[in-house]
Formats: sequence, C-alpha cells, structure tokens
Amino acid sequence: MRNLPTRLLLSASVLLALGGCSLAPEYTKPVTGPLPDAYKGAAKPEGWAIASPKDEASRGPWWKVYSDPTLDKLEDQLNTNNPDLGVALARLDASRAVLEQIGSNQAPHVGISASPTNDRQSDLRPLRGANQPNEYDTRTLGLSAAYELDLWGRVRNEVAEGKAQTQAAEADLASVQLSLQAELADLYIKLRGYDVETKIVEDSLKAFGEGQQITQNRMDGGVSSGLDLARANVQYSDAQAQATELRVQRALTEHAIAALVGEPASTFSLPPQKAVVSLPTIPLGMPSALLERRPDIAAAERRAFAANAGIGVARAAFYPDISLSAAFGFQDVGHGQLLSASNQFWSLGPLAALNLFDGGLRRGREAQAKAEFNAASAQYRRVVLKAFQQVEDNLTLLQELGHESQQEGAAADAAMQSQTLATNRYNEGVVSYLEVVTAQTAALKAERTAELVHTRQLQASVDLIRALGGGWSGGTDAAGGRPPATPADPAAPAQPAQPPAATAAP
Repeated sequence: MRNLPTRLLLSASVLLALGGCSLAPEYTKPVTGPLPDAYKGAAKPEGWAIASPKDEASRGPWWKVYSDPTLDKLEDQLNTNNPDLGVALARLDASRAVLEQIGSNQAPHVGISASPTNDRQSDLRPLRGANQPNEYDTRTLGLSAAYELDLWGRVRNEVAEGKAQTQAAEADLASVQLSLQAELADLYIKLRGYDVETKIVEDSLKAFGEGQQITQNRMDGGVSSGLDLARANVQYSDAQAQATELRVQRALTEHAIAALVGEPASTFSLPPQKAVVSLPTIPLGMPSALLERRPDIAAAERRAFAANAGIGVARAAFYPDISLSAAFGFQDVGHGQLLSASNQFWSLGPLAALNLFDGGLRRGREAQAKAEFNAASAQYRRVVLKAFQQVEDNLTLLQELGHESQQEGAAADAAMQSQTLATNRYNEGVVSYLEVVTAQTAALKAERTAELVHTRQLQASVDLIRALGGGWSGGTDAAGGRPPATPADPAAPAQPAQPPAATAAP
C-alpha cells in the first residue's frame, strides 16, 4: 500500500508519454524539383515591363488593374451572387462539420439515461428462484462517461487529417472564386472587344454606303458600269452580315456574364462601350512565390499532409484500443425512494481491445494509406508543374502578341492608306471600283484583326493573373490577403494554413 502512490505516478507518467506518441511518418512537403530563378518568358515588349512586388501596393481585388468601374461592379456581384461559389462554400461548411465530429473524439463522452420498465420473466428461465415474481417493475437512472486513451495517436492523426482536408476545402473555395473571377473578366474583355469591332464595322458600313451611293450616281451618269454597283452592293451586304454576327456573339457573351453574376439573362444588359480596355502591368515576383500564392497548389499540399496523417491512423490499428469508462446511478424495483444510498450502483475501469487476426485487413489498409500518400504527392507535383506551364504560356502569349499587335497596327495603317489612295484614283477614273472594294475590305479586315489581337492580349493578361494566383506578393490569398471565408462572408477567399509540425513515430 505504501508503494501505491509511486505506482500511480509511474503509470500516469507512462500514459502521458504514450499520449504524445504518433505513428504517422514525419511529414515532408512533396518534392517538386529545383525552382527556377526567373520565368523564362519574362522578357516583355515595350510598355509591358515586369514590376517588382511591393508590400505597400494594393493587394485588393486584382481586376482593378483594368480600371473599369463596370467590371468592378460585376466582380462584386459575382462574389455575392454566383451559385458555384455557394456550392463551394457549402462543401467547406460540410468539411468543417466533419472536422468537428472527428474532434469530438478527443474529449470524454458523457451521457445520462433513465429507464422505467415493466418486465415479465419466463417461467422456465434458467436459475430462476422459487420466490421470484413473474412480473416486476424496474426504474434506472444513470450517468455514464467514456474516454479513449489515444496512446498511439490514432485520434490525433484523424483530427490532423480532418484539419488538413478542411484547409484544402478552404483553398478549393479560393480556387473556384479565382477561376470564376477570371472567367468573368475574360468574358467582359471579349464583350468590350465586340463593342470596338462593332464600331469599326459600323464606320466601314457608313463609308461603304457612301461609296455605294457614289457608284450609283456614276452609273446613272453613264460613267460606271453595273458591275461596279454590284460589287459595292456585295461589299455593303457583307459588312452588314459581319455587324449582325458581332451582335449575336455580343448577346451570347452578355448572357454568359449574366449567369456568372447570378442574374437572369432576360433582365440583364450591358450598354455598349466604345472605350478600349487598357493593358495593365502585372508584378510577377519570384517563381518560388507561386507555390505560396496559388490556392490549388495549397489544396494539393494539404491533401498530401492529410494522406500522411492517414498512414498514422492505419498503423494505430495494430495496437490495442484502450479506454476508460465510468457509470453511476440508481436502480430499484419500482417502489420506494429511487435516489437513496441503498439503490446506488457504480462502475469504473479500463477496457482494452486488440484484434489478433484479421486476415490481412490492417496490412491492406496501411498499404492503401501509403499508396494514397504517394498519389497525393504526385498530384501536388503535377499541379505545381501545371502552374509553371500556365505562367510561361501566358508570358509567351503576352510577349508574342505584343509583337503581333504592333505588326497588325502597321498593317491596319497601311491598309487605310491603300483605301484612301484607291478611293481617290477611282474618283479620278483611273481604276475600277474593284480596286476600291479590295482596299476597303483589306482595311476592314486589318482593323478587326488588330482589335482581336488586343483582345487576346487582355485575355492573356487575365490568364496570367489567374496563373499567378491573383495576388501580387507571396503568402497572400487569391484575392489579396483577406482572411478565410466564413458562412457570413461567401465572397471571402481562403488562405490555407501552414502545415502543422509533424510528430515523429515512437
């Protein structure tokens, strides 16, 4: 008896030491290979130089770099009303609820029960006493508690796995939000491109109409032939068809924008805008910052961590489950004072359970957990490589489209000059109207092509921002460092937390 306190203290020390044990392998972030010092496609044409990330620079909504109030308003509507964001937020809430369920296993489970029953026992019940009644009442009121001693880290690894999955869901929400924001910006830029093209075609229609009238007058005066008038009519009708096609494409784009911002297409409209959207300058930062900025990379890394914790959960099955349970209550036979000392019952003691043979079930689960970690690590590497590809793709597009824009601009200027010369020579009677039609058609095509290239440049800039994660400095979330989303703020993107320190296996 004198050694009882010492034994209890020793037992408690052993339990505490085992309670800090984990069977999960020490976690190391999956290797992606050496990172480049700079982006290969970072060389930019004039007016498109790389800017250095600055902490004092605005890291708010990235679409504001386009300085378009209408786009700003649409993006705000998307963040509030888009149904896809609602789906992603609901999935995040579900993941948080699952984490709460898993975390409950770290605390004791306490319950209370009450059971007033009327019983009848069989006449042939084994070992029945001669004086026992056939029917009797029983009243039971009890309090019970149970707590699992997480000696092998199974519960802690389940909680760590659940936390990592929740962080991945937060990053998924940020990724969906960034993708939808970029899709909206892309559609808006396309719509404004249609506006500019429509203006070009309408101006050409005006010139074609004037030329058509001049040709009609010349034919009426016997100067021109019916062939010239037919060519003028063909050219004018073709330009009308181009204008109609542009209106169709603009309407479809407008409908797609309406769906993104959560409005019915029937009641949504965007007035035409003739102003050209300007090309912004986008800070690139270092390639290593990409791993901290992109939410899909963060989600893939968190899932790799969760899979690593899953190995610890699978390994814990090879060790006994040990729990403590206690019960206290009162019971009588249906009469008298239930809450009296003589009617008390209680129990207290540990429970240990170990599966000795399962036909390879636990080995199979451990092998499955290891395979899932390998798959998650490979997925992480795939996402990282894809991210670098997307950045380089859009850097190359911006660089080459910058050259192409200059070339198409020069072609449009030359075509306009050719159109003026051809018109003047026709008015002087030197050439037929075929020369005018050819020059005007070439000028219209060159102007439209120049605008198409500019639109592609803007879309490539949106895709570059999306590829960079939407932020300008390392460690920020997709829309500029705001806190993780909560149910009250569906527009807020999530910033995945840093991985918790791994616990080495005992």
